[in-house]
Amino acid sequence: MLHLDPKDMSVRDAHLLLLGGVAPRPIALVSTVSDDGVVNLSPFSFFNAFGANPPTVAFSPSTRGRDGTRKDTYYNLTATKECVIQAVTYDIVQQISLASTEYPPEVDEFVKSGLTPEASEMVKPPRVKESPFQMECILKEMVSLGEGPGSGNLAICQVVKFHVAEDLFVGGVIDPDHIDLVGRNSANWYTRASGSAMFEVPKPVDRQGIGFDGLPEHIRKSTILTGNNLAQLANSEEIPAAEAIGESIGQLQAARLHETTIEAFHRSERLGDIETMLRIVLARDDMDADERERLSHRTARSALDQGDVWLGWCALLSIRRD
Repeated sequence: MLHLDPKDMSVRDAHLLLLGGVAPRPIALVSTVSDDGVVNLSPFSFFNAFGANPPTVAFSPSTRGRDGTRKDTYYNLTATKECVIQAVTYDIVQQISLASTEYPPEVDEFVKSGLTPEASEMVKPPRVKESPFQMECILKEMVSLGEGPGSGNLAICQVVKFHVAEDLFVGGVIDPDHIDLVGRNSANWYTRASGSAMFEVPKPVDRQGIGFDGLPEHIRKSTILTGNNLAQLANSEEIPAAEAIGESIGQLQAARLHETTIEAFHRSERLGDIETMLRIVLARDDMDADERERLSHRTARSALDQGDVWLGWCALLSIRRD
């Protein structure tokens, strides 16, 4: 590990570390209007939501690192106290990148980026028609987080009107594949927050998992299972009963198995065929205890990596040692 004191670093190096380590970050596409009526549109990736009562979001129109000057968004927002914050989706990410160009204050980024302004209902700045999620906001407070180049300014905004495309919803919530958001990483990198990038982690909402300390020792001290794998098991309310595990194992053993070689095990592992992996382990009575445990733990890891906690338990508890 590197151990770095910000006081010994340049602003640029600290900035690059934050961009790489605090990522991916949601992107706020912010539209504002100057006192003279000139529209500005700019993306900010130091951005997030901070409360629902009232709905509150915040972003940082930081000072420029090269000379410490402030951006048009900062001046417009502090002068008018109004903005619209839009979600950035994959369909418009190239246009958003173009809008991040530092054009002179008199230049309208809507025109430069080809995005379409649409009248807001509660505030003066226009909305971006192409974004499926828009928030009309009023500035509650602008907090200075430092002085000089690269310092942040936290714009705390209250949402006074949401505009959300109806086709984003599945089961009453916004579906990640439908909204297809984009997050910001370091350098020129972005993250598309949909498709294979998405995965679910069950929340221990109304129950308590057994925790790492509740796992059997041979599982807890596994050299094959990862911390994530162990956490999946530890999120269970209890260790499955032997009878239930035995029933599942009996059903697996009842299926016909064509080959029980170690080569067949490795082939099934490559194919992600967890049930065949486990059946091979159960069928082999010529293995010593250490080899059986190793293959069982590999089977469990494959199951857990695919999100199948039950088969993971089956693989591990088929070799009970406690």
